[in-house]
Amino acid sequence: MNGSRIVGEVRVVGAGLLGASVGLGLRAKGVDVIVHDSSPANLNLAIDYGAGRLAKDTDNPTLIVVAVPPDVTAAVIAAELAAYPDALVTDVASVKVAPLAELREAGADTDRYIGSHPLAGRERGGAISARADLFIGRPWVITPHDSMPLGQVGVIEDLVLDLGAVPVTMSAEQHDSSVALVSHVPQVIASLLASRLNAAPESAMSLSGQGLRDTTRIASSDPELWVQILGANSRDVVQILRAYRDDLDGVINALERPSARGARRAVAEALSAGNTGVARIPGKHGQDRRFGQLVVMVDDKPGELARLLTEIGAAGVNMEDLRLEHSPGAQIGLAEISVLTEVEERLAAELEAGGWKIAGAWK
Repeated sequence: MNGSRIVGEVRVVGAGLLGASVGLGLRAKGVDVIVHDSSPANLNLAIDYGAGRLAKDTDNPTLIVVAVPPDVTAAVIAAELAAYPDALVTDVASVKVAPLAELREAGADTDRYIGSHPLAGRERGGAISARADLFIGRPWVITPHDSMPLGQVGVIEDLVLDLGAVPVTMSAEQHDSSVALVSHVPQVIASLLASRLNAAPESAMSLSGQGLRDTTRIASSDPELWVQILGANSRDVVQILRAYRDDLDGVINALERPSARGARRAVAEALSAGNTGVARIPGKHGQDRRFGQLVVMVDDKPGELARLLTEIGAAGVNMEDLRLEHSPGAQIGLAEISVLTEVEERLAAELEAGGWKIAGAWK
């Protein structure tokens, strides 16, 4: 039974992580998905994983999703618009202004194009990492423009809702400036921080903990892809990086003379501004609120983490987030459990009564 809002065939161009995940998600809804990729190996792998089928001469897709690298996005969109004159085309590239400008310059039929971008991904790419549930609960930006019929937004919203994502409508300019702040600049900062580790002695690396892992996690992303993304959104990224540089210079100047008048205040205000900023990051399901955290000591043996999670569920508490830390050679791990503040004390008491050791709790 087809539970999809989409009528007709959907063609997905690009069989990487996002394209294959779109295919898997739509096929789970009963949609007839056609998959295409310039690489036969990538295409066959995505089909083997169930992301869709090979194209046929009789195909007449109503919707085309372009999921290719940013440097070829506009060219592929233009080719798809020309090849399928009855189809609406969208893309999932992480930059929206540049592709639209290139399409207009090339004289493409932008009446049938509307950009979009799912804020979802994984650290590993390719069809092998694709998941039908990759987009569930994640924002998916839709960027209408003035040369397209407004009714076409609804078609893309149907796609987004079919995949379990949350549609967000904004202009291409708003999108690019927003992702520069919350995605592109963090990638640069994380990569530069992680690069400092290359010359670090092993004695220093043995002291690393969850804070370092958290702040460098995305530094393992694909450099070739990010060169394209950053180049396409360079204006917005540079503007934020310059402001970041000014902030960093202020901290450096204060720390060079930490006993000078006003130096401690400058450092304190920089750190306090970070407290204020992190409090604005939406939590689970986009909630703009803080959660309480419990740090539970977990013995390093099979089944212990599963037992902890089972007991949290038995206590009737919904876990909002989970982070794990395990230092090399240690016989215990630390599980940081995020929960609503109103249940934090009760959960701590119930876990302690069950024999769990609470290593810390804070808000």
